[in-house]
Amino acid sequence: MLTKTNSWLKLSLVNFLIVAALGTLMRYKIGFDLPFFEQKNVQHSHSHFAFAGWITHTLYVLMLSWMAKSVPPDVLKKYRLIVIANLVCSYGMLLFLFIQGYGALSITFSQLSIFNNYIFAFCFIRDLRLLRHHPSAKWFRAALWFNAIASLGTYTLAFMMMNKQILQKVYLGSVYFFLHFQYNGWFFFACMGLLIGKLHESVPDFKEKKSLFLLFMLSCIPAYLLSALWLDLPVWLYIIVVAAAILQFAAWLGMSRFLVSHFTHLKGKIPAYSKIIFLLLLVCVTIKFTLQLISVIPSISDLTFGFRPIVIAYLHLVLLAIISMFLVNYLMAFGFIRSNRGARYGLALFVSGVFLNELALGIQGIAAFSYTLIPRINEILFAVALLIFISLFILLVSQMKRAAA
Repeated sequence: MLTKTNSWLKLSLVNFLIVAALGTLMRYKIGFDLPFFEQKNVQHSHSHFAFAGWITHTLYVLMLSWMAKSVPPDVLKKYRLIVIANLVCSYGMLLFLFIQGYGALSITFSQLSIFNNYIFAFCFIRDLRLLRHHPSAKWFRAALWFNAIASLGTYTLAFMMMNKQILQKVYLGSVYFFLHFQYNGWFFFACMGLLIGKLHESVPDFKEKKSLFLLFMLSCIPAYLLSALWLDLPVWLYIIVVAAAILQFAAWLGMSRFLVSHFTHLKGKIPAYSKIIFLLLLVCVTIKFTLQLISVIPSISDLTFGFRPIVIAYLHLVLLAIISMFLVNYLMAFGFIRSNRGARYGLALFVSGVFLNELALGIQGIAAFSYTLIPRINEILFAVALLIFISLFILLVSQMKRAAA
């Protein structure tokens, strides 16, 4: 399975480039006239492939690479077909969502992808028994359980789409349910497992903070309601939501101190630019948990959920500025892909594009409060999307060159 890990991860970059191409296409359609494609179909194709073809595929390969260091090779043989099946389902969703939107074929591939996730989770959690004392094991176990929980939202969506009966509140609740347990469950916990695994390898006398993991895990489920504050929640449930937001913020402050104190042991083991990006990621995640905390204020919650640019900015903060930037930096920092001159140049452009994207979306969102239109904002966002696409293209091309700089 993992004799060609680098090849699997080069494919991750190809998939990420496809995600960026679709994002650029969407931005072009918003700013200019392009009647040949249905915007909603491109959006669904973009988001589903980002989740399955880019992030999930990359996490699968990295988690298996982590496991390969401590288990017999025979244990990993079964995962090859599971990873391939995930890719087949991802490309199926990419194609048929682009062509038909939510139709029979796209929904079929979506459901097959979910079942394949169940198989991976079952196998991986069972094999984790061989590594149950490793500090990363519980993070990966929780990540896979949250991935399974997230799928419950898709069943509701699929049912409504197939029957053409869409109840707005149920639809929004199902979408946010899926997104929450993907972003804050599967993606976040898996990335933390990978990072803690590397720190465990590098830091002498590594001591984990089990209490921080418990705080994140216990608060993750009620924190879903942070995405549903637009519902008329009873007071007792609102109190639980506030408590979950406070617990997550406190847990992240503790985790930040823990990570910063351990990062000093990585000196000389990862490039200086990677350490800088990891510190930027700490800032981004801190902003994320701060936004979640202040969103419990009803007036602020009503504002944020009432303006689409704010929602889009937040989703991109998590998916692009945190999860995607973490994965790209992790791949380069720990030698999963080449860190040559072209790769470093591509990474620098990518990070610049991500922050310009957040800046533009943030300005657009804040301006939306006063119903102010930012001149040429759609053209600016298209240019930034194109910059991100170009940066990933450069990064991918750099991996095709044999000579390192």
